[in-house]
Amino acid sequence: MNKLFLLLFLVCQCVFSQNNLTHEVYFETDKYVVPVTEENRLLLFISTLSDTDIESIAIYGFCDDIGASEYNLKLSQDRADAIKAIFANNEISESLITNVDGKGEILLKIVNEKNILKIRGLNRKVEIIVTPKPPKTVEEKKTEAELDEKKKGATEKIKGKLKIGDKILFENILFKTGYSVLMPESKPIIQEIAESLLERKDIYFTIQGHVCCTQYSRDAVDRKTKKRNLSVARAKYVYDYFVKKGINPKRMKYVGLRRLFPLGGDPKDDRRVEILITYVKEP
Repeated sequence: MNKLFLLLFLVCQCVFSQNNLTHEVYFETDKYVVPVTEENRLLLFISTLSDTDIESIAIYGFCDDIGASEYNLKLSQDRADAIKAIFANNEISESLITNVDGKGEILLKIVNEKNILKIRGLNRKVEIIVTPKPPKTVEEKKTEAELDEKKKGATEKIKGKLKIGDKILFENILFKTGYSVLMPESKPIIQEIAESLLERKDIYFTIQGHVCCTQYSRDAVDRKTKKRNLSVARAKYVYDYFVKKGINPKRMKYVGLRRLFPLGGDPKDDRRVEILITYVKEP
């Protein structure tokens, strides 16, 4: 019976680990600054998480066996913190990061003498474990759809009475994490908004771009250009789209507001654009 229980436990553990997404980042000796090539690899990994509903992220730092234990423990923690900062600056919410731990040194295994340097290099690392959320139940999907239905759409607000200072949030206009590119499901909605704005030639407005999850209200890095101006890039994306659809560019401006005004809900909702009414022509 005990053997059967042990076998089932191991099978469950195997399935659980297969569902997780993992990545390792390697460091130079005595360094916790992420090498450029390793940062590029990490950003590529982060980009693959765009379509993943994340339950939690664990980050574990390690060192090789050279140096004192206390020094190695601190260095491993610094490495883990460096990786956490990259996640935060690329729109991965800190609330998802449940562990950021320095584990100290990894002792050498019994290996061929020729491989010691290689083994130590592989031990200077941070391990990242991303656990996805389980699939939503039918009831959860139904509740989510009902909430979306209750939201008052941007097009309805644009058609209503507007005054200077009014803000219109483009609900369900969602961007891919780390990019100024709309998610496919948002494109029909922005088309409707553009058509409504074409009819309202009496209003002038500023397009405001926002990002989520960065530290200290900073802007996020646009992974396409590598510049830290993602909120601006998102606003300009919408501006260019409206111009293409025929809206007079003299009626609008665009600006990036970094992470100055988080909504306090789901982090994905902070990857947003809204418009501020700046002028309304008298009839």
